[in-house]
Amino acid sequence: MSQTEGALGVFDSGVGGLTVVREILRCHPPEQIIYIGDTANVPYGSKTVEEIRGFSLGIARYLVESRQVRGIVIACNTATSAAAEVVRKAVTVPVVAMEPGVKPAVAATKTGIIGVLATEGTLFSKRFSDLVTQHALHCRVLTQPCPGWVEAVESGDIDSPQTRDLVRQYVQPLLDAGADTLVLGCTHYPILRPWIAEIAGSEVAILDTGAAVARRVQQVLPTPLVIQGNVLPHLELLSTGNPDRFERAVTSVLVATHCDVPVTLGHRYWKNGELYDDATS
Repeated sequence: MSQTEGALGVFDSGVGGLTVVREILRCHPPEQIIYIGDTANVPYGSKTVEEIRGFSLGIARYLVESRQVRGIVIACNTATSAAAEVVRKAVTVPVVAMEPGVKPAVAATKTGIIGVLATEGTLFSKRFSDLVTQHALHCRVLTQPCPGWVEAVESGDIDSPQTRDLVRQYVQPLLDAGADTLVLGCTHYPILRPWIAEIAGSEVAILDTGAAVARRVQQVLPTPLVIQGNVLPHLELLSTGNPDRFERAVTSVLVATHCDVPVTLGHRYWKNGELYDDATS
C-alpha cells in the first residue's frame, strides 16, 4: 500500500470542513487525511445545484481515481444537500455526508424555538425541508442565512470587530424571537463559535454535527489494520484557488480549532470539470 492509499478523503468548499477533520482525528487517530478545499469556487451557498454537483463529482472522482482513498467525507452541508446522492452513485467507496443538527436541537430546546444558521443552498434545499418535516413538526424552526460568514473565515478574518458585528447581525434576531437552541448548519460556522456564544449567552445551546460525523466515519470507515500503529496522523491540504490565501486561512483555522497534526499544503487545478495535479495535465 502506498503512503496515502487507504487514506480518508474529505472535501468542502473551503477551510470550514477542517472543523470536521478535527473531530475525526479526536475520534479515531491515527488517520491519514487528504483534504480538498475548493477555494476556486467558494462559497458553495450561492451556487446552483447543478454547479455544486459538478464540483462535488469532480472532487470525489479525483480522490477515488487519483488518490485511491478508502472513503469520502462530504464535510459541507451545502454539498450534501445538492450532491450527496449523485456522489454516492458515482464512486465505488463509502461516502459519509452531513446535515444540520435539527434532531438533537429538538431534544435540547426548552422553548420549542430553534434557530438554524446555514447557507441559502442548505436552507432552501428539499433535504433540509424533509429534515424539518421528519423531526421538528412540533417546534418552531427559524432559518437564518448568513452571507459573509464563510467569506470572513476564508479570509482568516476571524477575530476582528467587523466579524463580531456580522455575527451579531444574524444571531440577534433569532435570540429576539425566542430561540434557545442554535444549530450551526455550515462547517465554517463553528470557527465563529466564540463570537456566537458570547452574543447568545450561556443559556442558549449551540449545536453542530462535526462530532456525529466523526462517529459515523468510525462506524463506516474504520482505519485499516494495515496502517494502524504504523502511520502518524497527517493532513494533506489541497486548495483549488489562491494558495497563499488558502495557507493564511488554514493557519488561522488550525489555531482556532486547536488541531495540532503534521500538515502539508498543495494545489490542484480545475480543467474541463476535472481536477488535475498540475496545470499542464
